[in-house]
Amino acid sequence: MSERQLSAEHIDVLLAAAVAAPSMHNTQPWRFEVGGHVIDLFVDGSRTLPAEDPTGRAMRIAAGAATFNLRCAAESLGYGTWLGLAPYADEPDLLARIVVEPTSRPDEDRRDLAQQIPRRHTDRRPSGAQPLLEGTKVALLQAAYAEDAELTWLGETEVRAVLDMVVDTDLREVHDWHRRAERARWVGGDRTTEGIPSTALGPRPASYPAAVRDMATRPVDRMRAETTFEEHPNLAILSTEGDQPADQVAAGLALERVLLTATREGVTASFLNQPLEFDDLRRAVQRLTQRPGHAHMIIRFAPGRPGNGTGRRPVSEFLRTGVET
Repeated sequence: MSERQLSAEHIDVLLAAAVAAPSMHNTQPWRFEVGGHVIDLFVDGSRTLPAEDPTGRAMRIAAGAATFNLRCAAESLGYGTWLGLAPYADEPDLLARIVVEPTSRPDEDRRDLAQQIPRRHTDRRPSGAQPLLEGTKVALLQAAYAEDAELTWLGETEVRAVLDMVVDTDLREVHDWHRRAERARWVGGDRTTEGIPSTALGPRPASYPAAVRDMATRPVDRMRAETTFEEHPNLAILSTEGDQPADQVAAGLALERVLLTATREGVTASFLNQPLEFDDLRRAVQRLTQRPGHAHMIIRFAPGRPGNGTGRRPVSEFLRTGVET
């Protein structure tokens, strides 16, 4: 094997880590092209969400998260990585170009975080009343900062404002059958390789609004057991200074570093992103931080419990047709 050519075994490890990243409704909207020691990540146009993510923001964030996982896996194999995000304006489907080469100076933190990739999962269960340790909050702030993003913890007033916006978004969606139909395509039922299965929805909140997104679309899922969620959730907003496509991919890098750091700290996460799907509310969310920038994620953190992630398609399905590896 040439030093400039990644082995098939290593490609499998890198892509398996990449596709373990979270994506909206677990659509896994990416494809990869491998040439020598360069891996290109493209959007998969067949897996976009035109009703709920019409601009592709969530898709680009997911691509960034996959890119960060790939970088972590590369470090675990003894490689270093260099990358360009949304590198060519005339090729909008190419969201990240990652150069993978042997290194004698590994990034110890990314190598350590690689161990957390199979453990990370979205947890939609209630967490009780336990606040997060201050040391954990600082670690998550530092994780975001390491990827040129900002994580802002919300106080009680700001949490109430977010929940009010959740009510607003639910009212806006009442007569939007396009959104409901799109969600039904990806959520509920028995799913092993894509989408969100009924078993991953968690219990229904007994009160409304609650700091958890009820993803249910099917009648049987709407009848699942109820429980009480925490009254004082640990909510944070992830923001970046810019809002161009490359900034949105960068937000995904920051998101995944935060999520893997949280996993290492014994903390799980879920998302309360309904307000971010509407431009006016997304701006209102950013104003809650009292800082300039653009909000990309509203994250609910909770003390971790064991759990399983949602399924992923085989790595072979993510390679672009005709690419030799």
